Amino acid sequence: MELYHVFVLSAVEGVTEFLPISSTAHLIMTSRILQIPSSDFLGTFDIAIQLGAIGAVATVSRNQILKNKNLIYKAVVGFIPTGIFGVLFYSKIKHMLSDPLIPVIALFLGGIAIIGIEQYFKRKHDESSEKLLSLEKMTYKDSLKIGLIQSLSMIPGVSRSASSIFGSMAIGYNRKAATEFSFILAIPTMAAATSLDLIRNSQTFSTSQTIFLLVGIVLSYLTALISIKWLLKYLQKNSFFVFGIYRIIIAILFYFLLLH
Repeated sequence: MELYHVFVLSAVEGVTEFLPISSTAHLIMTSRILQIPSSDFLGTFDIAIQLGAIGAVATVSRNQILKNKNLIYKAVVGFIPTGIFGVLFYSKIKHMLSDPLIPVIALFLGGIAIIGIEQYFKRKHDESSEKLLSLEKMTYKDSLKIGLIQSLSMIPGVSRSASSIFGSMAIGYNRKAATEFSFILAIPTMAAATSLDLIRNSQTFSTSQTIFLLVGIVLSYLTALISIKWLLKYLQKNSFFVFGIYRIIIAILFYFLLLH
């Protein structure tokens, strides 16, 4: 793994982590495009640089969390299903990360799902959007339901943000609330996943690998900060429909260019 690989992968992580397009799938495919040899360190690197993305979302959401500290408690409750499944199926999840076909299929099917959900959401709520719930209405029961749906994102290519956002929308929250809670839910979820992997593997890192990790975390923080702010502005007037189209197109491209 070279230094320029660190720059590219960190940027990809930061840009894609909070968009409903699966950062994991993009990291896997980017690694193949750059012909980075598969290794335990590469797998750990892809997970560890999420620390930068966590820092970015904490920066953006800090005022909201300070005003309503219960949100972070609800996010912790929402993390419980993913935490349990993550511990139980850690080795299987790591194994799936090495199979590029899984994220391609998940990207494609997820794109179809996003288009379908957005069309349903538009038909059902366009004329009754006042009935949709805001973030202030989030309950512990709802956060647990959303967390259960989020646990599907352990399958590479599903997308943590997509599963949590559309999980929130499915139980009645508006698009803005769903997106903002997805950001906050990311904090305990990603922190736990990153910590677990680092604890298991940190003793095997060389000095250069440690430097790569630190550089990657900083770069992913900066790019994630830009991505989050852009997404919040974009959603003021737009839906997630375009991300569904993007997922389908990129899945087809990845398949024929890299796997076919």
